[in-house]
Amino acid sequence: MRIKPSQPNVVDLDMTPMIDIVFQLIAFFMIVTNFEQTQADERVKLPADELARPPIAPREQELYINVGFLRDKEGNITDPTPYVFSKEGAMTAQAYGAELQMEARVAQAKKIDPKTITVVIRADGDTPGGVVQELIKLAQEHGFEKFSLKAKTKALDQ
Repeated sequence: MRIKPSQPNVVDLDMTPMIDIVFQLIAFFMIVTNFEQTQADERVKLPADELARPPIAPREQELYINVGFLRDKEGNITDPTPYVFSKEGAMTAQAYGAELQMEARVAQAKKIDPKTITVVIRADGDTPGGVVQELIKLAQEHGFEKFSLKAKTKALDQ
């Protein structure tokens, strides 16, 4: 008597539910993510004001500058010097001029006029106004003309 070799049983997995779950997770995170905060730096404590409001129309080109202080875990200022926080690290406002020059060159290489880019300055509430003015002056020297200052809204009942 001959025994027939049996074919191995192949199990096909249905991947449709897995793909559905992945797309639902992608949609969930797109809705939940606040894209405006992607340029935020947690070391910057924005001032609060009743007049703070989001822009009326979204800006096409933005350059974010985060200005603040080095703080400890409790939020206390450890160094009284205000710093500009960038990918390169913390630097003084004067030293940030080279970064602004590079940003202007990159914009021009991409055929974008620096005059059309809005420079958004997110300054810590304790930052002296002179530092913000210095950053605006440096940005103007490199061809930037549009500026926006960020603040968080303060509840009217406070």
